[in-house]
Amino acid sequence: MSIVDRKESEVRALLDTAHPLVPPYLAERTIRQGRRVLGRRRVAKYTFWLLAAAVVIGLAVWAGVSDAWVEPADTTTPDFTDW
Repeated sequence: MSIVDRKESEVRALLDTAHPLVPPYLAERTIRQGRRVLGRRRVAKYTFWLLAAAVVIGLAVWAGVSDAWVEPADTTTPDFTDW
């Protein structure tokens, strides 16, 4: 008997035996767990987008208030006594 034939006969023997019964509450429990997982993902996604929007708005407000793109003015005036 080859390895393939032996494995096939073992699988057939397993399939011919009685299978354990599935508990009746398993489907309801799985549905509840799936809804919890989807709810957590939804909350995480909305939280991420809310934080991303807050960062973008914060950077826009900072750039508008501080004039970040303008060079700072000179702190000293040039000395014109040599003229």
